[in-house]
Amino acid sequence: MKLVTFRDKQIQAGVVRDERIIPLPYPSLLELLQDPHGMTRAREALAISTHELPIDAVKLLAPIPEPPTLRDFYAFEQHVKAGRATRGLEMIPEWYQVPTFYFSNTSEIYGPDEPVPYPTGSQELDIELEIACVIGREGKNIPVEEAESYIAGYTIMNDWSARDFQRLDMKLNLGPGKGKDFATSLGPWLVTPDELAERRSGSGESERYDMAMLARINGQEISRGNFQQIYYSFPQMIAYASRNARLRPGDVIGSGTVGTGCLLEIGTSVHPWFQPGETIELEIEGIGILRNTIV
Repeated sequence: MKLVTFRDKQIQAGVVRDERIIPLPYPSLLELLQDPHGMTRAREALAISTHELPIDAVKLLAPIPEPPTLRDFYAFEQHVKAGRATRGLEMIPEWYQVPTFYFSNTSEIYGPDEPVPYPTGSQELDIELEIACVIGREGKNIPVEEAESYIAGYTIMNDWSARDFQRLDMKLNLGPGKGKDFATSLGPWLVTPDELAERRSGSGESERYDMAMLARINGQEISRGNFQQIYYSFPQMIAYASRNARLRPGDVIGSGTVGTGCLLEIGTSVHPWFQPGETIELEIEGIGILRNTIV
């Protein structure tokens, strides 16, 4: 299934069938996921409902407009190596010990085709091309071999980054802080794992998906990678995130940036730091396109 949160006369959840949306009786996907019967009701509506809305007649919002938490991991080795190399640093050995993450801001979530404000005071706006999963049921201390069953679905994530702010943040050793908290884009919808089954290989620690990931700026491609290049799988990330902590329905877990998925890696000779008026398209095969214009 492709699940959405959308605005028509009101904000509500829906399920996509072809180019149309079947409304569901929930204020958003968060409430659907919080209902133990929500996914079953969505599948039933997909099978029998005749009440549909054209997808271009409504406004798609972020699938989870207000997630309970947003953890962003650092799971692609190529991105970590390249980012450290730009600072003249070798790969940190501890990165191979745990799939580390930071908590991002859930108050500044943007959906597909929603304008994203340029961060005041920054001169170095960047993107980060990521895939994210959304947690579908509550769990704590989740074993890695069971973690896949906690995933409600996958979506595209743009972890917008103010690199000048971030450099100062990181010198203070408490994480990205103001370099990240001004905007995160999610969308265009949540794709359930069964939709992607043909692309999956392995399970648990070895789970991988063959899904191309690319970024375009004003229609021009500047980055291309693949989800299968990830070093830490989502089951590994979920198992680590849930260690001594509850994960809840609607929690978002970002993968971190795919290799070449940001200007920090590919360099401003390929494209200068982003400016107001530019349109960013992130595309992941099997999911769709997440588009935002900077204003």
